[in-house]
Amino acid sequence: MNVLTTSRLNIRHIELSDADFIMELYNTPGWIKYVGDRGVTSEENAEEYLNSRIIPLYEKLGYGFYLVERLSDQKRIGICGIVKREGLDDVDIGYGFLPEYHGKGFAIEAAQACLDHGFTDHKIKRIVAITLEGNHSSIALLKKLGMTYEKMIKLPDDDAELMLFGIDSNDKLG
Repeated sequence: MNVLTTSRLNIRHIELSDADFIMELYNTPGWIKYVGDRGVTSEENAEEYLNSRIIPLYEKLGYGFYLVERLSDQKRIGICGIVKREGLDDVDIGYGFLPEYHGKGFAIEAAQACLDHGFTDHKIKRIVAITLEGNHSSIALLKKLGMTYEKMIKLPDDDAELMLFGIDSNDKLG
């Protein structure tokens, strides 16, 4: 199901037919380094992951992670979306793109659309983001979105220290 359209992107629900793409994305070096190994090593693993962790959020929350495609050719290039993550008080924005689409403005375009979607369509008052301190491109993107660094945190069952950024709907909309 299509959720958002920008000047260059179609942002839609992730479907089981996207399992091959999820497997490819989740096994890129950048994903493993900055997001973590999700154990998605086959299309079957990817389908299980989608059925248990991604697809149910659309009905449960009304939002989630979305597949990002180029509008010009429907090429799947990444994911972006908002979720309620365990260990965070607020809704979190996240994104990841295949390496060949880094540095082309697709991530900021998708993230901006998803932020606006959360604030406007879902009336979310505050959205946060987490990233590793060494993920300089993600930090730069969060700052471009108008998010500000707040503090270092740790999520439950994870030893990694993460930078927490946040933005309120009032700051964004008005």
